[in-house]
Amino acid sequence: MPSLKLAHLSDLHLDMSRESDASAASLVKALATQDVDHVVVTGDLTHRGANAEFQRFREHFAPWMDTGRLTFIPGNHDRPGEDVGSRFMEGRKVHTVEKAGLFMVCVDSTGDHNRNYFSSHGELTEDVVTQVEAALSAAPPQTLVAVLLHHHVLPLPLESFPEWIATKVGLPHASELALGKTLLERVGGKCDLVLHGHRHVPHELALGAPAERPLRVFNSGSSTDLGRFRVFSHMAGRLVDEPTWCQAAEPAKPRTAVHNVRPALQYLVGQLGMALF
Repeated sequence: MPSLKLAHLSDLHLDMSRESDASAASLVKALATQDVDHVVVTGDLTHRGANAEFQRFREHFAPWMDTGRLTFIPGNHDRPGEDVGSRFMEGRKVHTVEKAGLFMVCVDSTGDHNRNYFSSHGELTEDVVTQVEAALSAAPPQTLVAVLLHHHVLPLPLESFPEWIATKVGLPHASELALGKTLLERVGGKCDLVLHGHRHVPHELALGAPAERPLRVFNSGSSTDLGRFRVFSHMAGRLVDEPTWCQAAEPAKPRTAVHNVRPALQYLVGQLGMALF
């Protein structure tokens, strides 16, 4: 039986710019050269939650969408503006996707507060954790089982000065999911991977003793910023060797602060306009 390949991307932040298009096109080309069987994108497909940005995502990833080989979930950047992310999972907080050798539990970790551009933290309730645990019970044997969500489940190092400021003044914007640790405890022994994004610097963590079914947590980082993504080879429900990084042809071009400042100002102007008129 040949091994299958799962690619994990996240935080594309497609914004209709030429640079954004070039990065996305390079990633899609790299996916094709890797002969990937399935692709997951764990949120922040768009930068401002705009329909046009999501349409651009659909155009770039059409080879994977049209063949049913793409699974994606919303991130906080998909919720402002036209709130395109609210339609990604048809209003469900948890649903499952089953493909050859792969069983995925998709979790919407965004909340209504993410309609505010400045409220980026996630939301995970006890009810959602219970739904995830129940969904995992339906996983067929000898399949690789993954939980997909956007926000990080455990504390991660702060990546920017604004995150440091927010944390110092007690704002939750840079915090992990409040029930993230609880989720990991409840899914332990029932799944193999927890895949997420939100933070733009990659991270990974192995949980569980070697004698048990090991649980591993992977943060993709921003695939467009990094110009690369992880590939997981799996067979009969187990990983084959360690995941590998695939570098896209387009060199990584980390975004400047302007990328976030411009939509932030647009959001503030929009809010001011509604207040005045």
